[in-house]
Amino acid sequence: MSIRNVTLIGTGIMGAPMARNIAKAGFAVTVWNRTREKAEALSDVATVADDPRQAVANADAVVTMVDNSPVVTEIYFGANGIAEASPEGAIFIDMSSIQPAVARDHAEKLKSLGRRHIDAPVSGGEKGAREATLAIMAGGNLDDFQDAEPLLVSMGRPTLVGVHGAGQVAKLANQVIVAVTIGAVSEAMLLAQEGGCDPAALRSALMGGFATSRILDLHGERMTERNFLPGGPLSLQLKDIENALEVARAAGLKLPLTEQTRDAYHALAHDLAMGRHDHSAYLLWLEAINPGKRLGTGETKEPARTG
Repeated sequence: MSIRNVTLIGTGIMGAPMARNIAKAGFAVTVWNRTREKAEALSDVATVADDPRQAVANADAVVTMVDNSPVVTEIYFGANGIAEASPEGAIFIDMSSIQPAVARDHAEKLKSLGRRHIDAPVSGGEKGAREATLAIMAGGNLDDFQDAEPLLVSMGRPTLVGVHGAGQVAKLANQVIVAVTIGAVSEAMLLAQEGGCDPAALRSALMGGFATSRILDLHGERMTERNFLPGGPLSLQLKDIENALEVARAAGLKLPLTEQTRDAYHALAHDLAMGRHDHSAYLLWLEAINPGKRLGTGETKEPARTG
């Protein structure tokens, strides 16, 4: 099946640049968002629909990029659900980060309605969405993935990692690595400063050695600049860690580093009301439990607190 008409639902921090890249690749794009103003900002490259059912009426593929499982379920199957409003054979590509079991349930329900499904969560943050360099972890049938691959390539680097739900498991594995590594970079930066190092110089010195990572590169820079305006909101990182631990419990696994990191993010989101901060704000939790210690001397850039 050749995909020509693409509907993207959820035009937030990630969805908006993804829609632009899909349009840039030559697809006909329709967008819908609960807050219409965010969708209107894409009117130069996409058709802005008045409601979600209208948005999918002619869609060959429907891309969703929203907050969580209940939102995806409501959009697909709720009172104004888009599943039955879409053409038969349409392929639903959910790029949100949700529980693997929910993704598998969505796949079964869509199949019963004569629609197809791929769970395809992403990693790379706002920068990756803008630059079309997202790592895309796909779960589903090979034939469906091959049909969707040209569309997915317009947003980044897609890989079929397994059956329905496997894309979400791969994203959770990614988020475990990201969360724990952000914690390690935060602790290393503060340790180095208190031992007499310049944190920015430390980051430069470590790049190229075994400690090199995207986290050290991008989030290490955020920490030295004290820039916690969200690229990847902390509340979503916490949601992903909780989902990873839920999968671990079901598999009979103990993940102690992940559990400890979850506790830090939980404290940030709930006790310190930093759910809207970038997830590199783990550093602020570390500073909170080390009174009087602060990385760098610059002004802290942060969004309004959620409390």
